[in-house]
Amino acid sequence: MLTSQRKSLILDLLRRDGQVIAKRVAEDFSLSEDTIRRDLREMAAEGLLKRVHGGAMPVAPELPDFSTRKGVSSEIKERLGKKAASLVRSGQLIFLDGGTTTAEIARRLPREFAFTVATHSPTIAAELEHHPTASVILIGGKLYKHSMVSVGSVAMATISQLRPDIFFLGVTAAHPVQGLSTGDFEEAAIKRHISSCAAATYVPLTEEKLDRVSPCLILPIAGVSGLIVTADSAAPAIEPYRNLTAEILEA
Repeated sequence: MLTSQRKSLILDLLRRDGQVIAKRVAEDFSLSEDTIRRDLREMAAEGLLKRVHGGAMPVAPELPDFSTRKGVSSEIKERLGKKAASLVRSGQLIFLDGGTTTAEIARRLPREFAFTVATHSPTIAAELEHHPTASVILIGGKLYKHSMVSVGSVAMATISQLRPDIFFLGVTAAHPVQGLSTGDFEEAAIKRHISSCAAATYVPLTEEKLDRVSPCLILPIAGVSGLIVTADSAAPAIEPYRNLTAEILEA
């Protein structure tokens, strides 16, 4: 088997399983473990995967700070925001996570009927300053500046008193096997807690987040109600998610 063929198969395994175990791959390919480890080292140097003890994981997405992400506006995020906002109904309590895609949801929330928005993000609350029909609950706590959201015990205790109809969850990575993840342990914990309090959780996803894995698990894909993706997302990338219990909503 040529080196290029091995590497292509390794990438296929990585997309399918969310991990590669060198010993198992060596056995499947009838090759030495040293050969597979060398392939993994070379692929890591090329930025194709992340080396870990015993094998490899998908490359974790970069985590630019909030100010940097705020400056990147895209038609894709606008479409996701519009689709997510269309799920909101009169009288509901919705919870908006922090993030630039979630900010697009806030900007497109209905203005023809009243509802309540809870958020642990001061930047999201500011987006709703002039919204005519949205009542806003801002959750306080320790500020995680990277994402501009409150985390910690104070935020957790306040959120425990709420029962949102919908939680719009922001993530940095999604994988059909490894689930929904983010880069910070405390942030992952509070996202998971909000979801546990909500009747439904929906996750807007830009295409570059698919088939990626960040260090801290939030929930398995089966743990949310639905994924919101763009209709023109590559079909092969979306297909593995269609076989899971979460609904796929196309924007």
